[in-house]
Amino acid sequence: MPLPIPSRAVPAVLAGAVAALLAACAPSVAAGASARPQTPAAPASAPAAPGTPSAANPSAPGPSAAVPPAVAAPSAPQPVGPGAGVPTRASTLSIPSVGISGLRVMPYEGTTDDVPGTRIQNLGVAASPYGNLGGVGPGQVGNFLITAHRLSAGGPLRDLPSVDMGDTVVVTLGKVEYTYEIVATRKTSFRSERSLGEQRAAVPGAPGTAPTLAMITISTCATPEDHAEGNFWSDAQGNPEHRIDKIGVLRKTSADTPAS
Repeated sequence: MPLPIPSRAVPAVLAGAVAALLAACAPSVAAGASARPQTPAAPASAPAAPGTPSAANPSAPGPSAAVPPAVAAPSAPQPVGPGAGVPTRASTLSIPSVGISGLRVMPYEGTTDDVPGTRIQNLGVAASPYGNLGGVGPGQVGNFLITAHRLSAGGPLRDLPSVDMGDTVVVTLGKVEYTYEIVATRKTSFRSERSLGEQRAAVPGAPGTAPTLAMITISTCATPEDHAEGNFWSDAQGNPEHRIDKIGVLRKTSADTPAS
């Protein structure tokens, strides 16, 4: 069944998927189940289309409403490099509900939690892959991916699992603020190419679908949860198998009124 989306939203394609993982997480708490953004598509064993129940989340609740069909995309950050689409400046991330304020987000060309991205995260900041292999920038139509460590390097996203549906996320780039609303939670498996493809897709959870909304995926490791279940697998960067992803939709910019 589909995942609940805030009642003030209208239908749109969502899915389970954006981005931050720590390379060195130590077990501490067992946390759990994840919902997914919802689509009409049938659930699959890997994280499914938005809000769809799956083997990883068989009890995902049904939808109450969907995301607005048209969210205006603010002007794109100035790209650097041929076709890279990488902003010249870092942005900052704030999530008031869990006390995250002004976390620096460094852009780079690559994919989520690759070697360059992990090196950035090891500095205690967040990383965001842009360009042909990664996501888009703040406020742009598509999937703005952010990854950061949960326990190591100061654990900037240690409380990400506590972020709830409806919580506000604010990304600041220069003098412009982009306000997103969290609409879904999902779990990504780094042992599943399908799951990774859903996380990194332009429409989270729906690879190959053309994006019409400006969205955000904030991702960090699920090491404590994995270890509590006896799963000690890790990749070459020390990332555990699973990531916890929070997915949001752009509701307004600093110059706009809230989307209705």
